[in-house]
Amino acid sequence: MADLRSTFAGISSPNPFWLASAPPTDKAYNVVRAFRAGWGGVVWKTLGEDGPPVVNVSGPRYGAIHAQDRRVIGFNNIELITDRPLQVNLQEIKQVKRDWKDRALVVSLMVPCTEDSWKAILAAVEETEADGVELNFGCPHGMSERGMGAAVGQVPDYIEMVTRWCKQHTRMPVIVKLTPNVASILRPAEAAKKGGADAVSLINTVNSMMGVDIDAMTPWPPVGGMGTHGGMCGPAVKPIALNMVAEIARHAETRGLPISGIGGIEKWRDAAEFMALGASNVQVCTAAMVYGFRIIEEMTAGLSAWMDEKEYAGVDEIVGRAVPKVTDWQHLNLDYVVKARINQDLCISCGRCHIACEDTSHQAITSMLDGKRHFEVIEEECVGCNLCAVVCPVENCITMVPLAEGEIDRRTGIKVGGHRSWIEHPNNPNAQDPRPAKHAAG
Repeated sequence: MADLRSTFAGISSPNPFWLASAPPTDKAYNVVRAFRAGWGGVVWKTLGEDGPPVVNVSGPRYGAIHAQDRRVIGFNNIELITDRPLQVNLQEIKQVKRDWKDRALVVSLMVPCTEDSWKAILAAVEETEADGVELNFGCPHGMSERGMGAAVGQVPDYIEMVTRWCKQHTRMPVIVKLTPNVASILRPAEAAKKGGADAVSLINTVNSMMGVDIDAMTPWPPVGGMGTHGGMCGPAVKPIALNMVAEIARHAETRGLPISGIGGIEKWRDAAEFMALGASNVQVCTAAMVYGFRIIEEMTAGLSAWMDEKEYAGVDEIVGRAVPKVTDWQHLNLDYVVKARINQDLCISCGRCHIACEDTSHQAITSMLDGKRHFEVIEEECVGCNLCAVVCPVENCITMVPLAEGEIDRRTGIKVGGHRSWIEHPNNPNAQDPRPAKHAAG
């Protein structure tokens, strides 16, 4: 059986599934329930400075985008950091860690951007014997207006400065949580590494507004007749998160920096995708809030079964395996050609492929043949874009079939073969000849 044990930034846990810093990790009651269910670790909901408690709204804090079957695919919140007293949180963290020594317990932190503030909170957390700290540089609302959260995470110099402070003032591993609300994730990740971070976690929530009540003309959900932007998570942000994780994993300046992947993880397969693109473990929030803590059972069982099938002995063997196959558009093979194929035995004649192709693409699918409703690919027009396969409601009814080496592409009349990227392609005015340069005889 596959070994799911995980070590991330020197922190061990029985499996790579952690709960992210959020309402599910706000108190000992929740965390103990999560550990009993089988979660490998938690990041305790963000703590702030001692003093007057944080005031959350006493109204709707969440919004959602639903699929047609009411499944939550996008989840928005305007929640702030913990509103429970600092000392109560610290006492509970200490007790939970003593009771659950085999589980990872990391504490999320957010305090004003002064060295003394960070030094003080780190000393308090060290007393709990927690396994590490996560610096919350991601929250896009509420706290960012106070010079914290994303207000720090969007400025690489601040990230580096605060990370360096924390590394100077604690023995604990320091994980830097990055905001996705930036033009490039690489500069913040580089700054975290320069500051001495032991790891990064990403993504935090995406700044968003979930909708508008067009009868009341109020952003949704309203609080006292007004609405605001919040942070979106859930399955809808997974593609954004995967891209940012992969960018850090393959970038020369950040390659090798441990990554905790966050963003839309609902099933074991999602976790495997994050790990294949460079994440050493994953953090989950929305799925737990929607389905409860017991989803961990399917996650661990599913990952273990898949690893056994693929003969992966441990999770470390998955991490980064897909990274070498991530590239920039300019390096893709422009001589590679595929054509769509419709399996007539599976086709239900709904016509969605024809409509999509006819109205918005290349007019490469018939709707009639010999006077009868029939959908077939017109190879002379098909560019292999796979829009038809994407919109088809029947899985594997439409597949993309590569043309063989030497076969003629009936659309272009050109023989298939070779491997030219845009860098070498003759249509590129700055094309580089891939052939060795010939030197004149001297």
